[in-house]
Amino acid sequence: MGCGTWAWGNRLLWGYDESMDDQLQTVFNLCIKHGVTLFDTGDSYGTGRLSGRSELLLGRFSREYLGFGRENICIATKLAAYPWRLTRQSMVSACKSSAKRLGRNVDLVQMHWSTANYAPWQEGPLLDGLADLYEQGLVKGVGLSNYGPLRLKRVYPRFAERGVPISTLQVQYSLLSTYPVTQLKLKEACDELGIKLIAYSPLALGLLTGKYSEKGPFPKGIRGLLFRQILPGIGSVLGCLREIAQSRNKTISQVAINWCICKGTIPIPGAKTVEQAQDNIGALGWQLDSNEIAELDKVAASTDKKMVQNIFQTK
Repeated sequence: MGCGTWAWGNRLLWGYDESMDDQLQTVFNLCIKHGVTLFDTGDSYGTGRLSGRSELLLGRFSREYLGFGRENICIATKLAAYPWRLTRQSMVSACKSSAKRLGRNVDLVQMHWSTANYAPWQEGPLLDGLADLYEQGLVKGVGLSNYGPLRLKRVYPRFAERGVPISTLQVQYSLLSTYPVTQLKLKEACDELGIKLIAYSPLALGLLTGKYSEKGPFPKGIRGLLFRQILPGIGSVLGCLREIAQSRNKTISQVAINWCICKGTIPIPGAKTVEQAQDNIGALGWQLDSNEIAELDKVAASTDKKMVQNIFQTK
C-alpha cells in the first residue's frame, strides 16, 4: 500500500472538546487538498468518556470530505496491546470495532506497541491476529509501532511465512529523539526489509516549534513539567533551526519536519488548527541541503537534553 511523505497524526489528547469538531474538519480538508492523505490514529486515543472519539471523528471527516483526492484517503489505526487482549481473535475483533467507529475498513492496521519488554508470551497471538486481518481482506496493510531492529527481525519471519508484508514501522523520531535511528540503526533494518519508517512526534510535542522558551509560559500538566526539564538544554538545536529557517524563509517547525523527511521517514505531526496545518504543509515541496542536514545532525548529537523514550520501545 502507498504512503505519502507527510501524514496527519490524530491523537486528540490535549484540551479536546466537541466545539473543536468543525475546526478539525477544516484542518482535515485542508490537508487532503494539499496532498496529505495518510491519517494516523489509534483505538486508545480518545477512549474512556470520549468513547473512541479519535476514530469516530476521522470516520466522519472522511465521509464528509467530497473534494479532490477523496479516493486517496488512507486511514491508519494502532491497536493497543491491552492486557485483556490475549488471542488473535481479540485483535480481529478490535479492528472490526475500529472499522465500525470509522464507518469504513481500516487501511493500515498497526500493533501499537510490543509486549516484549514485560509480557513476551502475549505478543505472538496479537501479531497472528494482525496477519489474520490482512489474509481476510479486512485491511490493506499491516504495520508495527515502537519496535527496534532486533525485535523486528524476530517477528518479521512470522509474517513472511504467511506471505503478509509489514508495510510500516512507527517510532518516536525527531531532532530530540534520534535514538531509534542513530543508535539502534532502525532505518537500515527497515530499508533491508522494505519497510517504511513513520516518525511520530517529529516536533517533540511542540518543543521544536520555537513557540516556547525556557522562561515560559509552559503547557499545563505533565507536558509542562517535561518542557521545564528539556527547554534549558536544547538552545543549540533551536538556534540552528532558527538560523536555517530564517535563511530559507521557513518556520522552525517546517525545518524540523523537513529534516525528518530528508532522513527518509514519513513524519506525522499533529494539527488542531488551520494555522498549525498550514505551517506543517509548508514543510513540503523543498529539501534541506546536505550542509544544513549535517549542521542539524551535529547539534542534535551534542544537545544536553533528549526526549524521553517511549517505555515500550524495544531494541
